[in-house]
Amino acid sequence: MIDVPMIDVAGLGADIRAGRASSVAAVAAAYDRLDSLDPRINAITDRYDDAALAAARAVDDAVASGVELGPLAGVPITVKDHVWLAGTRSTNGSRALADFVPERSAVCVQRLLDAGAVVIAKTNNPEFCYRGTTSNEVFGMTTNPHDVSRTAGGSSGGAAATVASGVVGLAVGTDGGGSIRIPSAFCGTYGLKPTYGAIPTRPGFRGWPSLSVHGPIAGSLRGLQIALAVMAGATNGDPAAGAHLATTDRKPLRELRIGASLDLGFAAVDDSVAERFEQVLHDLRAAGLHINSVAATLPDPCPIWDSIALPEGHASEGPLLERSPQLVGDDAKAIIAAGAVDSRTYLDAQERRGEFATQWLRLLDNVDLLLTPTMPLTAFDANLLGPTSLGGRPVSASFDAWCALALPANLAGTPALSIPVGTDEDGLPIGLQIQARRGADHTLLHTATSVQDLIGR
Repeated sequence: MIDVPMIDVAGLGADIRAGRASSVAAVAAAYDRLDSLDPRINAITDRYDDAALAAARAVDDAVASGVELGPLAGVPITVKDHVWLAGTRSTNGSRALADFVPERSAVCVQRLLDAGAVVIAKTNNPEFCYRGTTSNEVFGMTTNPHDVSRTAGGSSGGAAATVASGVVGLAVGTDGGGSIRIPSAFCGTYGLKPTYGAIPTRPGFRGWPSLSVHGPIAGSLRGLQIALAVMAGATNGDPAAGAHLATTDRKPLRELRIGASLDLGFAAVDDSVAERFEQVLHDLRAAGLHINSVAATLPDPCPIWDSIALPEGHASEGPLLERSPQLVGDDAKAIIAAGAVDSRTYLDAQERRGEFATQWLRLLDNVDLLLTPTMPLTAFDANLLGPTSLGGRPVSASFDAWCALALPANLAGTPALSIPVGTDEDGLPIGLQIQARRGADHTLLHTATSVQDLIGR
Protein backbone atom coordinates (compact mmCIF):
# COMPACT_ATOMS: atom_id res chain seq x y z
CA MET A 1 0.00 0.00 0.00
CA ILE A 2 1.40 3.42 -0.94
CA ASP A 3 2.05 5.81 1.92
CA VAL A 4 3.02 9.10 0.25
CA PRO A 5 0.98 11.70 -1.62
CA MET A 6 1.33 12.00 -5.36
CA ILE A 7 3.61 14.73 -6.70
CA ASP A 8 2.28 17.96 -8.20
CA VAL A 9 4.80 18.83 -10.93
CA ALA A 10 3.43 22.37 -11.19
CA GLY A 11 4.46 23.10 -7.62
CA LEU A 12 7.71 21.16 -7.83
CA GLY A 13 8.71 22.89 -11.06
CA ALA A 14 7.97 26.32 -9.61
CA ASP A 15 10.03 25.54 -6.51
CA ILE A 16 13.00 24.34 -8.57
CA ARG A 17 12.94 27.42 -10.83
CA ALA A 18 12.73 29.69 -7.79
CA GLY A 19 15.62 27.94 -6.06
CA ARG A 20 13.42 26.69 -3.22
CA ALA A 21 14.03 23.09 -4.26
CA SER A 22 16.87 21.24 -5.94
CA SER A 23 16.45 19.18 -9.08
CA VAL A 24 19.27 16.89 -7.94
CA ALA A 25 17.40 16.27 -4.69
CA ALA A 26 14.14 15.62 -6.57
CA VAL A 27 15.78 13.14 -8.94
CA ALA A 28 17.65 11.42 -6.11
CA ALA A 29 14.39 11.11 -4.16
CA ALA A 30 12.73 9.56 -7.20
CA TYR A 31 15.47 6.95 -7.45
CA ASP A 32 15.30 6.26 -3.71
CA ARG A 33 11.57 5.67 -4.09
CA LEU A 34 12.19 3.36 -7.05
CA ASP A 35 14.80 1.40 -5.09
CA SER A 36 12.25 0.88 -2.34
CA LEU A 37 9.13 0.13 -4.39
CA ASP A 38 10.02 -1.20 -7.81
CA PRO A 39 11.03 -4.66 -6.59
CA ARG A 40 7.36 -5.03 -5.62
CA ILE A 41 5.52 -3.23 -8.43
CA ASN A 42 7.97 -3.76 -11.34
CA ALA A 43 7.00 -0.57 -13.15
CA ILE A 44 10.39 0.25 -14.71
CA THR A 45 12.08 -1.23 -17.77
CA ASP A 46 15.27 0.88 -17.86
CA ARG A 47 16.63 3.69 -15.69
CA TYR A 48 19.15 6.41 -16.47
CA ASP A 49 20.71 7.42 -13.15
CA ASP A 50 23.90 9.01 -14.45
CA ALA A 51 22.29 10.95 -17.29
CA ALA A 52 19.36 12.08 -15.16
CA LEU A 53 21.52 13.30 -12.29
CA ALA A 54 23.79 15.13 -14.74
CA ALA A 55 20.76 16.85 -16.28
CA ALA A 56 19.49 17.74 -12.81
CA ARG A 57 22.85 19.28 -11.84
CA ALA A 58 22.77 21.36 -15.02
CA VAL A 59 19.32 22.68 -14.06
CA ASP A 60 20.43 23.58 -10.53
CA ASP A 61 23.50 25.35 -11.93
CA ALA A 62 21.32 27.28 -14.39
CA VAL A 63 18.95 28.34 -11.61
CA ALA A 64 21.91 29.54 -9.53
CA SER A 65 23.11 31.56 -12.53
CA GLY A 66 19.74 33.25 -12.99
CA VAL A 67 18.89 31.54 -16.28
CA GLU A 68 15.20 31.56 -17.18
CA LEU A 69 14.05 27.96 -17.59
CA GLY A 70 11.05 26.05 -18.91
CA PRO A 71 8.00 25.06 -16.86
CA LEU A 72 9.26 21.53 -16.20
CA ALA A 73 12.90 22.41 -15.57
CA GLY A 74 14.48 19.80 -13.33
CA VAL A 75 11.27 17.83 -12.82
CA PRO A 76 11.74 14.03 -12.94
CA ILE A 77 9.39 12.16 -15.29
CA THR A 78 9.05 8.71 -16.83
CA VAL A 79 8.29 7.68 -20.42
CA LYS A 80 6.41 4.55 -21.52
CA ASP A 81 8.59 1.90 -23.16
CA HIS A 82 6.39 2.09 -26.29
CA VAL A 83 7.25 5.79 -26.75
CA TRP A 84 10.55 6.62 -28.42
CA LEU A 85 13.33 8.29 -26.43
CA ALA A 86 16.47 8.75 -28.51
CA GLY A 87 19.40 6.56 -27.56
CA THR A 88 17.43 4.31 -25.19
CA ARG A 89 15.76 0.94 -25.65
CA SER A 90 12.16 0.87 -26.84
CA THR A 91 11.19 -2.80 -26.79
CA ASN A 92 7.42 -2.25 -26.89
CA GLY A 93 7.27 -5.15 -24.46
CA SER A 94 8.42 -7.66 -27.06
CA ARG A 95 11.45 -9.93 -27.31
CA ALA A 96 11.30 -9.24 -31.04
CA LEU A 97 12.36 -5.64 -30.28
CA ALA A 98 14.58 -6.32 -27.27
CA ASP A 99 17.56 -4.51 -28.78
CA PHE A 100 15.78 -1.73 -30.67
CA VAL A 101 17.17 1.75 -29.92
CA PRO A 102 15.59 4.67 -31.81
CA GLU A 103 17.79 7.49 -33.01
CA ARG A 104 15.11 10.14 -32.48
CA SER A 105 12.67 10.92 -29.70
CA ALA A 106 8.94 11.27 -30.24
CA VAL A 107 8.20 14.96 -30.83
CA CYS A 108 6.12 15.21 -27.67
CA VAL A 109 8.94 13.72 -25.59
CA GLN A 110 11.44 16.13 -27.11
CA ARG A 111 9.11 18.99 -26.20
CA LEU A 112 9.10 17.81 -22.58
CA LEU A 113 12.90 17.64 -22.63
CA ASP A 114 13.05 21.12 -24.14
CA ALA A 115 10.81 22.33 -21.29
CA GLY A 116 13.44 21.04 -18.88
CA ALA A 117 11.98 17.69 -17.79
CA VAL A 118 14.44 15.03 -16.65
CA VAL A 119 13.62 11.50 -17.82
CA ILE A 120 14.67 9.12 -15.06
CA ALA A 121 13.32 5.85 -16.53
CA LYS A 122 11.19 4.06 -19.10
CA THR A 123 8.06 2.23 -17.91
CA ASN A 124 6.55 -1.16 -18.64
CA ASN A 125 3.72 -1.98 -21.08
CA PRO A 126 2.26 -5.26 -22.40
CA GLU A 127 3.58 -6.65 -25.66
CA PHE A 128 2.75 -4.15 -28.43
CA CYS A 129 0.42 -2.41 -25.92
CA TYR A 130 -2.22 -5.00 -26.78
CA ARG A 131 -3.84 -5.40 -23.36
CA GLY A 132 -5.52 -3.43 -20.58
CA THR A 133 -3.11 -5.06 -18.13
CA THR A 134 0.69 -4.87 -18.07
CA SER A 135 2.81 -7.99 -18.43
CA ASN A 136 5.27 -9.25 -21.03
CA GLU A 137 8.06 -11.77 -21.56
CA VAL A 138 10.83 -9.15 -21.49
CA PHE A 139 10.20 -7.39 -18.18
CA GLY A 140 7.44 -9.34 -16.46
CA MET A 141 4.32 -8.09 -14.70
CA THR A 142 3.59 -4.62 -13.31
CA THR A 143 1.36 -4.57 -10.23
CA ASN A 144 -0.73 -1.97 -8.46
CA PRO A 145 0.94 0.20 -5.78
CA HIS A 146 -2.31 0.12 -3.76
CA ASP A 147 -2.30 -3.69 -3.64
CA VAL A 148 0.49 -5.61 -5.34
CA SER A 149 -1.76 -8.63 -5.85
CA ARG A 150 -3.86 -6.50 -8.24
CA THR A 151 -3.17 -5.28 -11.75
CA ALA A 152 -1.95 -1.75 -12.40
CA GLY A 153 -4.03 -1.76 -15.58
CA GLY A 154 -2.62 -1.07 -18.99
CA SER A 155 -1.31 -0.60 -21.37
CA SER A 156 0.37 2.37 -19.64
CA GLY A 157 0.47 0.41 -16.39
CA GLY A 158 4.09 1.15 -15.55
CA ALA A 159 3.54 4.85 -16.18
CA ALA A 160 0.56 5.08 -13.83
CA ALA A 161 2.32 3.00 -11.18
CA THR A 162 5.29 5.39 -11.07
CA VAL A 163 2.94 8.33 -10.54
CA ALA A 164 0.66 6.60 -8.02
CA SER A 165 3.63 5.49 -5.93
CA GLY A 166 5.09 9.00 -5.71
CA VAL A 167 8.19 8.26 -7.78
CA VAL A 168 7.36 11.00 -10.31
CA GLY A 169 4.54 13.46 -10.78
CA LEU A 170 4.34 13.09 -14.56
CA ALA A 171 4.57 10.15 -16.93
CA VAL A 172 4.13 9.86 -20.68
CA GLY A 173 1.62 7.21 -21.75
CA THR A 174 -0.42 6.28 -24.79
CA ASP A 175 -4.12 5.55 -25.26
CA GLY A 176 -5.60 3.60 -28.17
CA GLY A 177 -8.41 1.92 -26.24
CA GLY A 178 -8.26 3.38 -22.75
CA SER A 179 -4.57 2.78 -22.09
CA ILE A 180 -4.06 6.02 -20.16
CA ARG A 181 -7.44 5.98 -18.43
CA ILE A 182 -7.55 2.30 -17.41
CA PRO A 183 -4.37 2.41 -15.27
CA SER A 184 -5.24 5.91 -14.06
CA ALA A 185 -8.54 4.60 -12.70
CA PHE A 186 -6.97 1.47 -11.21
CA CYS A 187 -4.00 3.31 -9.66
CA GLY A 188 -5.79 6.50 -8.61
CA THR A 189 -3.90 8.93 -10.85
CA TYR A 190 -5.01 11.68 -13.22
CA GLY A 191 -4.90 10.72 -16.89
CA LEU A 192 -5.79 12.60 -20.08
CA LYS A 193 -6.55 10.99 -23.41
CA PRO A 194 -6.30 14.13 -25.57
CA THR A 195 -8.21 14.99 -28.72
CA TYR A 196 -6.91 12.86 -31.58
CA GLY A 197 -4.19 14.81 -33.39
CA ALA A 198 -3.57 17.29 -30.57
CA ILE A 199 -0.25 15.73 -29.52
CA PRO A 200 2.16 14.34 -32.14
CA THR A 201 2.83 10.60 -31.95
CA ARG A 202 5.72 10.47 -34.43
CA PRO A 203 8.37 9.28 -34.72
CA GLY A 204 7.38 6.00 -33.15
CA PHE A 205 5.85 2.57 -33.59
CA ARG A 206 2.83 2.38 -35.88
CA GLY A 207 0.55 0.61 -33.42
CA TRP A 208 -3.08 1.59 -33.96
CA PRO A 209 -2.52 4.82 -35.89
CA SER A 210 -6.15 5.86 -36.31
CA LEU A 211 -7.04 5.19 -32.66
CA SER A 212 -4.04 5.86 -30.47
CA VAL A 213 -2.74 9.08 -28.97
CA HIS A 214 0.15 10.05 -26.70
CA GLY A 215 -0.76 11.79 -23.48
CA PRO A 216 0.09 12.51 -19.84
CA ILE A 217 -0.56 10.73 -16.57
CA ALA A 218 0.03 12.96 -13.56
CA GLY A 219 -0.29 13.33 -9.83
CA SER A 220 -2.49 16.42 -10.17
CA LEU A 221 -4.74 18.20 -12.63
CA ARG A 222 -2.25 21.08 -12.72
CA GLY A 223 0.34 18.58 -13.86
CA LEU A 224 -1.88 17.51 -16.74
CA GLN A 225 -2.46 21.14 -17.70
CA ILE A 226 1.26 21.88 -17.91
CA ALA A 227 1.97 18.65 -19.78
CA LEU A 228 -0.74 19.32 -22.35
CA ALA A 229 0.50 22.87 -22.92
CA VAL A 230 4.02 21.56 -23.53
CA MET A 231 3.22 18.43 -25.56
CA ALA A 232 0.43 19.67 -27.86
CA GLY A 233 0.80 21.40 -31.21
CA ALA A 234 1.28 20.66 -34.88
CA THR A 235 4.57 19.45 -36.33
CA ASN A 236 5.75 19.00 -39.90
CA GLY A 237 6.76 15.39 -39.24
CA ASP A 238 3.28 14.24 -38.24
CA PRO A 239 0.47 15.19 -40.62
CA ALA A 240 -2.12 13.73 -38.24
CA ALA A 241 -1.06 16.14 -35.48
CA GLY A 242 -3.01 19.17 -36.58
CA ALA A 243 -5.98 19.23 -34.23
CA HIS A 244 -6.75 22.69 -32.88
CA LEU A 245 -7.37 22.98 -29.16
CA ALA A 246 -9.80 25.71 -28.19
CA THR A 247 -8.92 28.19 -25.47
CA THR A 248 -10.27 27.49 -22.00
CA ASP A 249 -13.95 28.26 -21.49
CA ARG A 250 -14.07 29.59 -17.94
CA LYS A 251 -17.85 29.49 -17.65
CA PRO A 252 -18.90 28.59 -14.07
CA LEU A 253 -19.79 24.94 -13.53
CA ARG A 254 -23.34 25.85 -12.58
CA GLU A 255 -23.87 27.28 -16.07
CA LEU A 256 -22.64 24.18 -17.88
CA ARG A 257 -24.83 21.48 -19.38
CA ILE A 258 -23.64 18.34 -17.63
CA GLY A 259 -24.81 14.89 -18.62
CA ALA A 260 -24.23 11.63 -16.78
CA SER A 261 -24.58 7.97 -17.60
CA LEU A 262 -23.58 4.97 -15.53
CA ASP A 263 -23.29 2.61 -18.48
CA LEU A 264 -23.83 4.54 -21.76
CA GLY A 265 -26.47 1.95 -22.56
CA PHE A 266 -24.03 -0.89 -23.26
CA ALA A 267 -21.68 -1.50 -20.30
CA ALA A 268 -22.11 -3.70 -17.25
CA VAL A 269 -20.82 -2.04 -14.06
CA ASP A 270 -19.90 -3.56 -10.71
CA ASP A 271 -21.90 -2.44 -7.67
CA SER A 272 -18.98 -0.76 -5.87
CA VAL A 273 -18.29 1.50 -8.84
CA ALA A 274 -21.98 2.20 -9.45
CA GLU A 275 -22.51 3.21 -5.82
CA ARG A 276 -19.54 5.57 -5.80
CA PHE A 277 -20.56 7.09 -9.14
CA GLU A 278 -24.08 7.78 -7.87
CA GLN A 279 -22.64 9.32 -4.69
CA VAL A 280 -20.45 11.64 -6.77
CA LEU A 281 -23.49 12.75 -8.78
CA HIS A 282 -25.43 13.31 -5.55
CA ASP A 283 -22.63 15.45 -4.12
CA LEU A 284 -22.38 17.53 -7.30
CA ARG A 285 -26.14 18.08 -7.43
CA ALA A 286 -26.13 19.03 -3.75
CA ALA A 287 -23.52 21.66 -4.61
CA GLY A 288 -25.94 23.22 -7.08
CA LEU A 289 -24.92 21.64 -10.37
CA HIS A 290 -27.55 20.70 -12.92
CA ILE A 291 -26.80 17.16 -14.06
CA ASN A 292 -29.12 15.39 -16.45
CA SER A 293 -29.19 11.65 -16.88
CA VAL A 294 -28.31 10.75 -20.46
CA ALA A 295 -30.36 7.97 -22.01
CA ALA A 296 -27.70 6.79 -24.45
CA THR A 297 -28.78 4.46 -27.27
CA LEU A 298 -25.32 3.76 -28.64
CA PRO A 299 -24.38 0.40 -30.13
CA ASP A 300 -21.77 -1.69 -28.34
CA PRO A 301 -18.43 -0.10 -29.35
CA CYS A 302 -16.37 -3.25 -28.69
CA PRO A 303 -16.87 -5.06 -32.02
CA ILE A 304 -16.48 -1.78 -33.89
CA TRP A 305 -13.24 -1.01 -32.07
CA ASP A 306 -12.00 -4.58 -32.62
CA SER A 307 -12.64 -4.28 -36.35
CA ILE A 308 -10.30 -1.26 -36.49
CA ALA A 309 -7.64 -2.12 -33.91
CA LEU A 310 -7.04 -5.72 -34.97
CA PRO A 311 -6.31 -4.99 -38.66
CA GLU A 312 -4.12 -2.02 -37.72
CA GLY A 313 -2.21 -4.22 -35.28
CA HIS A 314 -1.78 -6.89 -37.95
CA ALA A 315 -0.41 -4.32 -40.39
CA SER A 316 1.90 -2.81 -37.76
CA GLU A 317 3.24 -5.89 -35.98
CA GLY A 318 2.55 -8.62 -38.54
CA PRO A 319 5.98 -8.18 -40.19
CA LEU A 320 7.68 -8.76 -36.82
CA LEU A 321 5.68 -11.94 -36.35
CA GLU A 322 6.63 -13.16 -39.83
CA ARG A 323 10.30 -12.36 -39.29
CA SER A 324 10.70 -13.65 -35.71
CA PRO A 325 7.71 -15.79 -34.68
CA GLN A 326 9.70 -17.41 -31.87
CA LEU A 327 10.18 -13.98 -30.25
CA VAL A 328 6.49 -13.00 -30.12
CA GLY A 329 4.32 -14.14 -27.20
CA ASP A 330 1.34 -16.43 -27.78
CA ASP A 331 -1.25 -13.83 -26.76
CA ALA A 332 0.20 -11.24 -29.13
CA LYS A 333 0.41 -13.84 -31.91
CA ALA A 334 -3.29 -14.59 -31.59
CA ILE A 335 -4.22 -10.91 -31.61
CA ILE A 336 -2.07 -10.21 -34.67
CA ALA A 337 -3.54 -13.20 -36.51
CA ALA A 338 -7.08 -12.03 -35.73
CA GLY A 339 -6.43 -8.86 -37.73
CA ALA A 340 -5.63 -10.61 -41.01
CA VAL A 341 -8.42 -9.08 -43.11
CA ASP A 342 -8.47 -7.57 -46.59
CA SER A 343 -8.45 -3.82 -47.19
CA ARG A 344 -12.13 -3.74 -48.19
CA THR A 345 -13.14 -5.29 -44.86
CA TYR A 346 -11.03 -2.71 -43.03
CA LEU A 347 -12.56 0.20 -44.95
CA ASP A 348 -16.04 -1.19 -44.30
CA ALA A 349 -15.15 -1.18 -40.60
CA GLN A 350 -14.10 2.46 -40.86
CA GLU A 351 -17.54 3.23 -42.31
CA ARG A 352 -19.20 1.64 -39.27
CA ARG A 353 -16.83 3.54 -37.05
CA GLY A 354 -17.88 6.77 -38.73
CA GLU A 355 -21.52 5.99 -38.03
CA PHE A 356 -20.73 5.35 -34.37
CA ALA A 357 -18.65 8.53 -34.12
CA THR A 358 -21.51 10.55 -35.59
CA GLN A 359 -23.85 9.29 -32.86
CA TRP A 360 -21.25 9.96 -30.18
CA LEU A 361 -20.56 13.49 -31.37
CA ARG A 362 -24.28 14.19 -31.54
CA LEU A 363 -24.58 13.12 -27.91
CA LEU A 364 -21.70 15.43 -26.92
CA ASP A 365 -23.30 18.32 -28.83
CA ASN A 366 -26.09 18.28 -26.25
CA VAL A 367 -23.81 18.59 -23.21
CA ASP A 368 -20.71 20.53 -22.21
CA LEU A 369 -19.44 17.67 -20.06
CA LEU A 370 -20.33 13.98 -19.94
CA LEU A 371 -19.69 12.01 -16.75
CA THR A 372 -19.32 8.22 -16.57
CA PRO A 373 -17.25 5.82 -14.53
CA THR A 374 -13.80 5.44 -16.09
CA MET A 375 -13.77 1.70 -15.51
CA PRO A 376 -16.72 -0.52 -14.59
CA LEU A 377 -14.71 -2.22 -11.83
CA THR A 378 -11.69 -1.74 -9.61
CA ALA A 379 -8.33 -3.41 -10.14
CA PHE A 380 -8.59 -7.20 -10.38
CA ASP A 381 -6.13 -10.06 -9.84
CA ALA A 382 -2.80 -9.23 -11.49
CA ASN A 383 -2.55 -12.73 -12.94
CA LEU A 384 -5.67 -12.28 -15.09
CA LEU A 385 -5.97 -10.61 -18.50
CA GLY A 386 -9.44 -9.43 -17.55
CA PRO A 387 -12.47 -10.15 -15.37
CA THR A 388 -14.79 -13.04 -16.13
CA SER A 389 -17.92 -11.13 -15.10
CA LEU A 390 -19.12 -7.57 -14.54
CA GLY A 391 -22.21 -6.55 -12.63
CA GLY A 392 -23.17 -10.20 -12.43
CA ARG A 393 -23.01 -10.61 -16.21
CA PRO A 394 -20.43 -12.61 -18.19
CA VAL A 395 -17.89 -10.46 -20.00
CA SER A 396 -18.16 -10.46 -23.80
CA ALA A 397 -15.58 -12.39 -25.78
CA SER A 398 -14.63 -9.17 -27.60
CA PHE A 399 -11.00 -8.13 -27.14
CA ASP A 400 -10.78 -6.49 -23.68
CA ALA A 401 -14.55 -5.86 -23.69
CA TRP A 402 -14.40 -4.82 -20.02
CA CYS A 403 -12.84 -1.54 -21.25
CA ALA A 404 -15.98 -0.59 -23.20
CA LEU A 405 -16.61 2.73 -21.40
CA ALA A 406 -13.24 3.99 -22.65
CA LEU A 407 -13.72 3.15 -26.33
CA PRO A 408 -16.06 5.88 -27.67
CA ALA A 409 -13.40 8.55 -27.15
CA ASN A 410 -10.91 6.56 -29.23
CA LEU A 411 -13.39 5.79 -31.98
CA ALA A 412 -14.49 9.44 -32.24
CA GLY A 413 -11.20 11.16 -31.40
CA THR A 414 -12.66 13.11 -28.47
CA PRO A 415 -10.86 14.05 -25.24
CA ALA A 416 -11.47 12.03 -22.09
CA LEU A 417 -10.11 12.53 -18.60
CA SER A 418 -9.95 10.20 -15.60
CA ILE A 419 -9.76 11.62 -12.09
CA PRO A 420 -9.73 9.70 -8.79
CA VAL A 421 -12.95 9.98 -6.78
CA GLY A 422 -12.48 7.60 -3.89
CA THR A 423 -12.02 3.91 -3.24
CA ASP A 424 -14.00 0.72 -2.79
CA GLU A 425 -14.20 -1.18 0.51
CA ASP A 426 -10.83 -2.79 -0.23
CA GLY A 427 -9.12 0.58 -0.64
CA LEU A 428 -8.83 0.25 -4.42
CA PRO A 429 -9.20 3.48 -6.42
CA ILE A 430 -12.27 4.37 -8.48
CA GLY A 431 -12.06 6.81 -11.39
CA LEU A 432 -14.55 9.32 -12.78
CA GLN A 433 -14.37 9.83 -16.55
CA ILE A 434 -15.16 13.33 -17.80
CA GLN A 435 -15.56 13.82 -21.55
CA ALA A 436 -16.17 16.71 -23.91
CA ARG A 437 -16.25 17.68 -27.56
CA ARG A 438 -13.20 17.56 -29.81
CA GLY A 439 -10.70 20.28 -29.04
CA ALA A 440 -12.13 21.09 -25.60
CA ASP A 441 -9.17 19.58 -23.73
CA HIS A 442 -8.18 22.75 -21.86
CA THR A 443 -11.75 23.40 -20.77
CA LEU A 444 -12.05 19.77 -19.68
CA LEU A 445 -9.05 20.12 -17.38
CA HIS A 446 -10.21 23.48 -16.05
CA THR A 447 -13.71 22.31 -15.20
CA ALA A 448 -12.41 19.05 -13.71
CA THR A 449 -10.60 21.13 -11.10
CA SER A 450 -13.94 22.58 -9.97
CA VAL A 451 -15.57 19.15 -10.02
CA GLN A 452 -12.77 17.78 -7.86
CA ASP A 453 -13.14 20.62 -5.37
CA LEU A 454 -16.86 19.94 -5.01
CA ILE A 455 -16.45 16.24 -4.29
CA GLY A 456 -13.68 16.83 -1.78
CA ARG A 457 -10.73 15.29 -3.58
